[in-house]
Amino acid sequence: MGDIILVERERGIKEGDLIEALEASLEDYRPLKRVLLLPPDITRKYSFAGRITALYYNLLKSSCHIDIMPALGTHMKMSKEEINEMFGSSIPEDRFIAHNWRNDVVKIGEIPGDFVNGVSEGIIDEPIEVEINRRLLDKDYDLIISIGQVVPHEVSGMANYTKNIFVGCGGKRTIDKTHLLGAFYGLERILGRIDSPVRKVFDYGEENFLKNIPILYVLTVTTQIDNSSTLWGLFIGRDRKIFEEASELSWEKNITFIERPIKKIVTFLEEREFKSTWLGNKSVYRTRLAIDSGGELIIIAPGVRQFGEDRENDRLIRKYGYAGRDRVIELFRENRDLRENQSVVAHLIHGSSDGKFTITYAVKHLTQEEVEGVNYRYMPLEEAYNKYKPEGAKEGFNITEEGEEFFFIRNPALGLWISRDRFGN
Repeated sequence: MGDIILVERERGIKEGDLIEALEASLEDYRPLKRVLLLPPDITRKYSFAGRITALYYNLLKSSCHIDIMPALGTHMKMSKEEINEMFGSSIPEDRFIAHNWRNDVVKIGEIPGDFVNGVSEGIIDEPIEVEINRRLLDKDYDLIISIGQVVPHEVSGMANYTKNIFVGCGGKRTIDKTHLLGAFYGLERILGRIDSPVRKVFDYGEENFLKNIPILYVLTVTTQIDNSSTLWGLFIGRDRKIFEEASELSWEKNITFIERPIKKIVTFLEEREFKSTWLGNKSVYRTRLAIDSGGELIIIAPGVRQFGEDRENDRLIRKYGYAGRDRVIELFRENRDLRENQSVVAHLIHGSSDGKFTITYAVKHLTQEEVEGVNYRYMPLEEAYNKYKPEGAKEGFNITEEGEEFFFIRNPALGLWISRDRFGN
């Protein structure tokens, strides 16, 4: 079977067409005895991956054993409530496995230092160990289906495809070094790019270390309106071509070009989806190319209650704060705990505005002292609701009751906003 590519630019892909495509994707692999599904977690709630996972489960449950391991990466384990919200309640709870990026991985290879040096333009010349969850090497699985959304991303340029394996199901050393590579190379040079240095590292890993693993990639391109998502593209196969075509469609659907830099952007983080600044800072990453020098970013975050997704990362963020790229690099060189946790270093660089604009978190679960302690501004959540009224604000430009203009983004994780004079600089 060749690749399956289904695109509907006007109305979105219908359920019947989706099911037919998923059924067709299995034809060359039957009979199947054991299948592993690798969807994203609740932080990709609007990716359509939850629905696709449930459909695959229903198509396969009568004929084979199915395990589901959400590609958590550095994220916290999904709760039962999140699993039900993401995948529905029809899949037995014991089918779900939690990936642990610190303990559940094995090394399968190493990206040579000279290769890393070349793709990073000499910025980093150290080898990158490739670690993935040991279950991906289990020969009992006839097929591993990696499901996820292609969307602009701050580390790899465009999310998903092999990123779902090397980061979503990856180990600490791989995640640390690829994130540091992306941060040192420069977020502004990576966002929205198909061929970033990090993506080239993933390509090397796919070509040299994954060939004997029976992986099928299922990629989506979606957008969100209110509390539902529309599926515009479905790309199924193994070759990089499907990722490239999905990325082109994502450029159409997920990137918004702004005619002029914006003085004030207000983003909203859904309470169930975003519980930390580790995730919530997508508000920073995805808008920084659209905010004017000296501008403001207000992040309305009713669910944010911590900084890191696990205890150690949270501790380090509280200790060092979002201090700006140059200062974070100095701290990295001076402090062993940062050198041993390079993904935190990358996160602190990405989450800093470097003095170009202010970042304000409007929260209820963190104190003003905690927020200001990591170098952000603080606003009480109720004040932000009263002033910006996110429940009624429209995507794009709005005016407050006081006559102040602001640009509103309901879900920053689903896109990238760029001032036309910024892209390519």
